[in-house]
Amino acid sequence: MSGHLTFAEAIVVGALQGAAELFPVSSLGHSVLLPALVGGGWAADLNVSAPESPYLAFIVGLHVATALALVLYFWRDWVRIVTGFVTSIRYRRVHTADERLAWMIILATIPVGIAGLALEHTFRTVLGRPVPAAIFLIVNGGILYGAERLRRRAAATTLPPAPALETGLSRRAAIRRAEPDWSADRSGTAAGFASSSSAPSSSASSSAPPADDAPTGATDPVASDARVAARSFIQTTLIGAAQILALLPGISRSGVTMAAGLRSGLSHEDSARFAFLLATPVILAAGALKVPDLFGPLGKGIHGQVLAGSVASFVCAYLAVRFLTRYFETRTLTPFAIYCAAAGAVSLAWLGLR
Repeated sequence: MSGHLTFAEAIVVGALQGAAELFPVSSLGHSVLLPALVGGGWAADLNVSAPESPYLAFIVGLHVATALALVLYFWRDWVRIVTGFVTSIRYRRVHTADERLAWMIILATIPVGIAGLALEHTFRTVLGRPVPAAIFLIVNGGILYGAERLRRRAAATTLPPAPALETGLSRRAAIRRAEPDWSADRSGTAAGFASSSSAPSSSASSSAPPADDAPTGATDPVASDARVAARSFIQTTLIGAAQILALLPGISRSGVTMAAGLRSGLSHEDSARFAFLLATPVILAAGALKVPDLFGPLGKGIHGQVLAGSVASFVCAYLAVRFLTRYFETRTLTPFAIYCAAAGAVSLAWLGLR
């Protein structure tokens, strides 16, 4: 690829990576499918399944730019999280919401880190091809749609009787009123790791529910992080472990993480924010591991293209996370589920006809 990767290819793939990594539609799946669907030199140059593929080094190298965009957007959150981690170590406690959230992110990252080191090469060489990617993209759509169905079913069991829905509240507002509010007092009562791993006390869910159709707190990052921190360590670790599925091309990291968050009882906006926070260290680590390859034989002659692609990835990732954090305040995963199912099916049909 060193003599063939063009700046146009680098910029297009970089922009695609930056946006698709955060949208629940699988950046890796699109990075595999796009060259195959375009065909010609793109299919030859941009082959992620080839042994010692420099395209993979280029793709994962773009993750660094994506992660930096996430760090920039959530920098206030990361200052609080890092501060919470430092105070937790210093005082040997897991007491505040920031301290809990810091350890939740660490523990939730371990499963996907181990799985990535053990399985990434096998999954890439065996499944990193257009047909499997298209199939997994359809599966991703099913996961997103299933998560929405399960959430609606769970919310329906807590809805007030029909007359209560005639008082001017929309169905979505009624569902939100029926949900517990996890933005309780952040002081907590835990004094260490053992007691902190349990679920919050009953008083943590006794706060007044949000009113009407107002967002449940995504516009208030501190309140949103506090609601996530009110989960148990087991719940958040399982949410993080869902990222293992994203090793399969076509399965979205943010999508499966959000689906797991919704299953645990988080709102769409809180699930999205937590998914982006969880993705940051994983994406950054994956990119950092491949960056040395770009300065070796695999990266010979493409440094300019990598830089151009990284700039495109950074800009698109920042715009994507800014859009999505607002989108999920009032909307769901269903449109993305439909897109993934349709795109996967069309890709399969197109590949079958060629």
